[in-house]
Amino acid sequence: MAYIGKTPQVGNYVKLDAITCSSTNTYNLTQDSVAFTPESALHMMVSLNGVIQAPLTSFSVSGSTITFLPSSGTLSSSDTIDFILVLGNVLDIGTPSDSTVTNAKTNFVSTSSASGLQIKGDNTTAGTLQLNCEQNSHGIKLRSPAHTHNQSYTLTFPTTAPVADKALITDGSGNLSFGSAGGLTLLLNATISSAVSEYDIDSTYINSTYDQYILLFNFKVSSDNSTLRMRTIVGGTPQTGTIHAYEGASTSGSTYISSNAFDQYVMTVYGIGNSTGESVFGRLNLQNVNSTTFPFFFSGYTMANNQHGNPEGTTMTGTLTPANVDKVVNGLRFFPNTGNIASGTVKLYGIV
Repeated sequence: MAYIGKTPQVGNYVKLDAITCSSTNTYNLTQDSVAFTPESALHMMVSLNGVIQAPLTSFSVSGSTITFLPSSGTLSSSDTIDFILVLGNVLDIGTPSDSTVTNAKTNFVSTSSASGLQIKGDNTTAGTLQLNCEQNSHGIKLRSPAHTHNQSYTLTFPTTAPVADKALITDGSGNLSFGSAGGLTLLLNATISSAVSEYDIDSTYINSTYDQYILLFNFKVSSDNSTLRMRTIVGGTPQTGTIHAYEGASTSGSTYISSNAFDQYVMTVYGIGNSTGESVFGRLNLQNVNSTTFPFFFSGYTMANNQHGNPEGTTMTGTLTPANVDKVVNGLRFFPNTGNIASGTVKLYGIV
């Protein structure tokens, strides 16, 4: 093809590292100390002892290794390989037209020592990979830390599929997993729509996954002048023995309740009414549910609209008696001392 002006240069011209001869015919080809694989022997100019060698006749290439084929004997330390110039695949090396590089041509291969694809910086901006939308009108970018931070690390994605409501967390060595990265995790969000004699939060939610929880509840009862009670569940069984210890006081300070050995916690000082708008709601902080060294402990408050229709707050603390310190709590049961729980809502959060 004729050109106006200088003919375009299309090729990849590489001068390989110098090679020192010894008593062998086989040598490794490298460029900047990295193994180099030519397209073929026909893409190479090789000078040995000042004589250009004929490809395939005087030498052959296999991968990144060149083998000389002298007419007699082997090379020795007195021989000199003057240079090896690789011309490259001169018909395919060049700047491709837009949208002409197909997926098959970008099938990059990673090795144990090198990435399959490297996005370089330009001395002012760190390497950046952009993922476009389907219309290529905008996209998001992943960018390397700046040079001043001197960071080199690898993030290895999890071996399992993504899990709902979990975050990607690292083990400190760059291995990622889906887990709870800290804060509160909502475990239970329940609504009680029909009357029940008691409501249990079982080991599905209170278990060895977390050792601390926050519990929010709101109960309406069916009988007037009822008080809300709570029992611990151990091994799937609500505990009715004298293992509970608690104390509480109304916010006005006029009434105080306490027990050192009782088969339940009393959660409200005053009775709860069953009229419209009357209920008990509260928040409890649960600790040491899995400990066999420190006893299960809770603290919090309740607010009850009592039998007279007046609001009354109660601050509460409770624990297991010293003789029961080794019990692992895996649930809670709520119930009124008379009647049923008519309706309510419960939310439980695990603390990471």
